[in-house]
Amino acid sequence: MTEQKYFSIEEIKRKLERYCVYQDRCHKEIETKLKEFVLIEEAKNQIILHLLEHNFLNEERFSKSFARGKFRIKKWGKQRIVRELKFRDISEYNIKTALKEIDEKEYLDTIHAIATKRNAQLKETDFYKRKKKLTDYLIRLGYEFDLIFSTLENVIEKK
Repeated sequence: MTEQKYFSIEEIKRKLERYCVYQDRCHKEIETKLKEFVLIEEAKNQIILHLLEHNFLNEERFSKSFARGKFRIKKWGKQRIVRELKFRDISEYNIKTALKEIDEKEYLDTIHAIATKRNAQLKETDFYKRKKKLTDYLIRLGYEFDLIFSTLENVIEKK
């Protein structure tokens, strides 16, 4: 049996402030973190309000940095980013704002670079199977169908 530790509301506020400062967080992550503490609903609301008032919790900032990070580091496409933000209960407005953080030219260059690199790694010799594997890979990364097909026209040459 684990012993339950008790914290004052001020201690919990400080812990969550550090949690938010380390990395931008969304409301859902904060609510999940608050479940670790035994609190009444009013105390939870008071803590969330404190984080909002002192700008530790900012959904727009979170969604922008999430979109930038997932695109630049993990090379995710817009559809995957939108899906993940919706999973975190981010509003449509903030999702649209977040997608504006992705430069269109950089986006097109990235999908082309990913497709070219993946094409070089594939051992498949059959044109259609190769195209299917590349398409599936790019769909998993969250790129749009029309963009995938126009990119693949330039990347794979029919033999």
